[in-house]
Amino acid sequence: MKTPYKNIYAVLRINRFIVLAVVICSVLSSFFAVWMVFNINKKALNNAFAINTDGSIIPLKLVTQKENFRVEALAHLELFHNYFYNIDASNYEKNLEKALWLGNSSVDNLYRQKKADGVYNRLLQYSLVQKVLSIDSQIEEKNGIYRFRTVTIFEINRGSIVDTYELVSTGNLIAVDRNFPNNPHGLLITNYFEKSLKKLNNENP
Repeated sequence: MKTPYKNIYAVLRINRFIVLAVVICSVLSSFFAVWMVFNINKKALNNAFAINTDGSIIPLKLVTQKENFRVEALAHLELFHNYFYNIDASNYEKNLEKALWLGNSSVDNLYRQKKADGVYNRLLQYSLVQKVLSIDSQIEEKNGIYRFRTVTIFEINRGSIVDTYELVSTGNLIAVDRNFPNNPHGLLITNYFEKSLKKLNNENP
């Protein structure tokens, strides 16, 4: 008598074949995944590091971060020195307010000292124009601390006399949250100090 059901052994063989096929595919997939991870890791080890000048190994990501930091640090220092020293009777309040956003209390203390010494009063009284000619900053990193030394050349126009000065300033840089537009680079000047001020010439136009 014929039965509408397939032979139980045939069904079991088909099921066993399907299970074996799934297991084999899973094993092959696992081997392929392990091989891919191994290759990616090998390429990463070969390409993700750079050699420092002292022979030590540096991750390229860290190198990129340091390069980006240096670019932003130089831009930050140029912005600050322009705001703090490129002033005249018409813009000094606005520029100094912007400069104070870029430094900590050491910058504010210097500003207050200059104000107490009558620097800005003389700027108004004699209509002086203090113009920055060049800013050259050097940044050094040691044990995670960033120090800078900036040479700023500026002139003071007194009408009939133009004096040119060289100012050497030093300090540190630390990372803070970006604050647009007040502190776009997310850096803060600390321990700011005007190390030396030298007159370069005295021109009589």
